[in-house]
Amino acid sequence: MNTLLPTSIAGSLPKPAWLAQPETLWSPWKLQGAELVEGKQDALRLALQNQRQSGIDIISDGEQSRQHFVTTFIEQLNGVDFKKRKTVKIRNRYEASVPMVVDEVTRPSSVFVEDAKFLRKLTKQPIKWALPGPMTMVDTLFDDHYKNRGALAWEFAKLLNQEAKELEAAGVDIIQFDEPAFNVFFDEVNDWGIAALERAAEGLKCETAVHICYGYGIKANTDWKKTLGSEWRQYEDVFPKLQSSTIDIVSLECQNSRVPMDLIELIRGKKVMVGAIDVATNTIETPEEVADTLRKVLQFVDADKLYPSTNCGMTPLSRTVAEGKMQVLSAGAAIVRGELG
Repeated sequence: MNTLLPTSIAGSLPKPAWLAQPETLWSPWKLQGAELVEGKQDALRLALQNQRQSGIDIISDGEQSRQHFVTTFIEQLNGVDFKKRKTVKIRNRYEASVPMVVDEVTRPSSVFVEDAKFLRKLTKQPIKWALPGPMTMVDTLFDDHYKNRGALAWEFAKLLNQEAKELEAAGVDIIQFDEPAFNVFFDEVNDWGIAALERAAEGLKCETAVHICYGYGIKANTDWKKTLGSEWRQYEDVFPKLQSSTIDIVSLECQNSRVPMDLIELIRGKKVMVGAIDVATNTIETPEEVADTLRKVLQFVDADKLYPSTNCGMTPLSRTVAEGKMQVLSAGAAIVRGELG
């Protein structure tokens, strides 16, 4: 990126009301067949337009063609039965009915590549594409086949690597792996989680990122955050090993969080995609609030390695709020960019 402090969003944007129920996770599609395909493409166009008009530098698909950041990828794999379900505790904090791994997992065809090709034709700006990380995929299923979380994560990593290489060939500039599970299962992260993440990114020539946050702004997550005390030091357990990993960019939550800023020092040398927008509130930050967060982060990150972003995806928000937040993200970055000369 030639732009100093290039802005981006962490993941999802709200979907248009004609495509899915607004402000709702796992919302079913309102269209079917060819109309759904066309509707998803129209939503991609709209997401691109909203990001451009808001001044976002690195474009994403806003996850307009998927119902959920994890399960949409899993749905396209063999070996996972969505009719056989089990209730499990996801991220060790809330229960959900999830599909079951019943056989060897394989990827019969690409999942998002056609969407990426479509978006690439629409813009010359850099594109970032998010995929679920191996550990977070494991934590969103019940495994009745491998019966070993690390072994299943390794198989998922190989399939993600296939998808990532095809996305890279389609013109994607940054492949991001979403790993909110890294903030919960610290021993597993260090035992096999980062190794699986590196396997997913193996051989890629484009930039790679890992997004580790405290989750969407939904009640289960906000309630969990209230139990974490006055300082959220979860990153302290995973950053040292990430710093020496092959992953280029670490995406983290910062705005209105209780994460001590100095923890970012643990990944010194990495590019940092810092969350300067709180996705757990409908209150739109001011550009100066965004700028103040970025100034503080610059104590621990060189300016040419700082990528202003959002804390997490914005699916649960209204489109008006999400657009407002993107606009102030760009405005806040512009303030600091001006100060840096």
